[in-house]
Amino acid sequence: ASQCCHCCFWPGVGPRARDIVKMLTRLMSSSIRSLDREYNCTVRLLDDSEYTCTIQRDAKGQYLFDLICHHLNLLEKDYFGIRYVDPDKQRHWLEFSKSIAKQMKSQPPFTMCLRVKFYPPDPAALKEEITRYLVFLQVKRDLYHGRLLCKTSDAALLAAYILQAEIGDYDPGKHPEGYCSKFQFFPKHSEKLERRIAEIHKTELIGQTPEVSELNFLRKAQMLETYGVDPHPCKDVSGNPAFLAFTPFGFTVLQGNRRIHFLTW
Repeated sequence: ASQCCHCCFWPGVGPRARDIVKMLTRLMSSSIRSLDREYNCTVRLLDDSEYTCTIQRDAKGQYLFDLICHHLNLLEKDYFGIRYVDPDKQRHWLEFSKSIAKQMKSQPPFTMCLRVKFYPPDPAALKEEITRYLVFLQVKRDLYHGRLLCKTSDAALLAAYILQAEIGDYDPGKHPEGYCSKFQFFPKHSEKLERRIAEIHKTELIGQTPEVSELNFLRKAQMLETYGVDPHPCKDVSGNPAFLAFTPFGFTVLQGNRRIHFLTW
């Protein structure tokens, strides 16, 4: 049977109308093929907001990273990376030189996170305020998730810096008794620690701007053994659980809350 366009069966449709239909069909097919080559990607930023974009299927990690840096006006890029979790719940850093789609073990749309990959040894030396703020958010997150381990007195001071940065000076008219309980600084904490946080906030940090409080927080955090630690579970020679971690200052082995080995770079 001879091939013909569906228009041939439409009464009163002339050659020009058939040409228009053919053109529209080709455009629709081209649009569908274009959609097949694109996918949506959502990146969760350090302030818990989200950046969503549409990228080509063959786009490399560097392209997505550059989009995010442009969105944030981030110039000091080398400290940051993009992290994703595979279907087996394993965390990975996105490799910028490789195709995004080939690295992901799931189907689009993809969800990833912007995180600090290389912690600055001296956050005060960072040139850009936005860089310091993002590092502050990362270390604050580390504290909340129990990765930044410290003694109680240090924990109280760190939390008080966060409080000062977020709500400013203590104001009895705005901050009633127990106002600290609205904030979650650690995986868990006692009422005694909560009272100590409030005491420091009320008496020792008056007048500090958010920027100064964030910088003081980072200066205190960088002195801790677990600053910048990204722990990987393992076992020692006796089969006891431990963690291996790379830090800005060297390679460390942790067991419980203690650092049992440390090798400087």
